[in-house]
Amino acid sequence: MRLPGRYDGVARPIVTYGSNPVLHRPCAPVTEFGEPLRRLLLDMFASMEAADGVGLAANQIGVDARVFVIDCPDAEGEDVVGYVVNPTLTIPEPVGDEPAEEVTEEGCLSVPGPYAELPRAFRARVDGVDVKGEPMSIEATGMAARCLQHEMDHLDGTVYVDRLPEEHRERLLAEAAGPGGDLPA
Repeated sequence: MRLPGRYDGVARPIVTYGSNPVLHRPCAPVTEFGEPLRRLLLDMFASMEAADGVGLAANQIGVDARVFVIDCPDAEGEDVVGYVVNPTLTIPEPVGDEPAEEVTEEGCLSVPGPYAELPRAFRARVDGVDVKGEPMSIEATGMAARCLQHEMDHLDGTVYVDRLPEEHRERLLAEAAGPGGDLPA
């Protein structure tokens, strides 16, 4: 479905927790670069925007590929907009008086509704390649750093609720499923 908005792509349905095995296993590295990858990225940005998200991994729209997109503010309120193909994550040393980590609420488009407090590094960096296979990186702080770490987790087959104690995770998944209970655990 094409929606008017910031991104020229087609919004695809978001995969929910437990509904598709691609969300729960490491994603395959991207080996082919070109127009299909460019279209996937545009669709990912459009899907993220349509779902009112700040980040989206390819497996969240059912695609087994190590790619994610973000459009998320950093600690200074500046938008970090970008994507990375075949990323690796590094947690750099804090700069100046920055905290090493912060605990704030985190949510996920694949677990619609609930949020939970989760510790994450305050500063994060991903290195990978762009749509043409050229090296690139994104370094961010605050919420954008949290987003980088969250999306990297997705590419490794981990959803944020998997990092929570079992009882807390089950409660959040039940809340996400709602009264119909249609979100598998």
